[in-house]
Amino acid sequence: MADEDIMTDTHATGWQDDLVLITDAARQAGQIALSFFRNSPEVWWKEGLSPVSAADYAANERLELLLRAARPTYGWLSEETDDDADRLTRETVFVVDPIDGTRAFINGLETWCVSVAVVHRGKPVAGVLVAPALGEEFTAVADGPALKDGVLLNVSQPKAGGQIDLAAPEDMIAAFEPRYRSTVQRIKHVPSLAYRLAMIADGRIDGTLVKKDSHDWDLAAADLILERAGGRLVDLADNRLVYNRTDVTHGVLCAAAEHALPELLERLVLAENG
Repeated sequence: MADEDIMTDTHATGWQDDLVLITDAARQAGQIALSFFRNSPEVWWKEGLSPVSAADYAANERLELLLRAARPTYGWLSEETDDDADRLTRETVFVVDPIDGTRAFINGLETWCVSVAVVHRGKPVAGVLVAPALGEEFTAVADGPALKDGVLLNVSQPKAGGQIDLAAPEDMIAAFEPRYRSTVQRIKHVPSLAYRLAMIADGRIDGTLVKKDSHDWDLAAADLILERAGGRLVDLADNRLVYNRTDVTHGVLCAAAEHALPELLERLVLAENG
């Protein structure tokens, strides 16, 4: 039987087996990362002054060892592995960030997570975020629920007066016209983009804005979790993201609970267009 036939048979009943696989792998990677946490891991600086630590590399090594052995027909895209164009020939790929929120991690803040997604034909179909320093775990599978520690997730409901709690850079909020800006309560910065999306999924905040140049590995798992919880992550044209393209970076993005998204996106587009 050809690999393509095997893949079709395996996934005829959904992606739950892959979710189990990536959840176990993310838990193991999270425990490895946690062993470095607040223990002064060695840190290097990539081009563009983005940090990477010994914990990132150790967690990535465990994820790659477990996942690629379990699904040899899948492609691989990770922040901490040199990119290989072979992934573009694969219908299904793992999209991995061994530590999303490395700046928080090296500064001793707990809001970092291991992010792992399975992406099929450009769409995430299974995703997990494991935040071991917080003892939290978010999961979702295509056509299934989003869960936090096994409990069903739902995005926020509208607040009186149209107020929204927003995770966004100060300069992006400042660009909103004054009336709309007065409805926005900015929350303290959370370095992990994946974790910010999870905060929308569990109703702690209503939305977030993302500057250009985020990457597939920052987004794929959390995108699915947010969608299954009742929210959306979109570009400025209100399009859902496509993953595993040649270019894995994205432009300015907006994510929110459905009740907040249309006006938030409209105001963001106006601000971006000056």
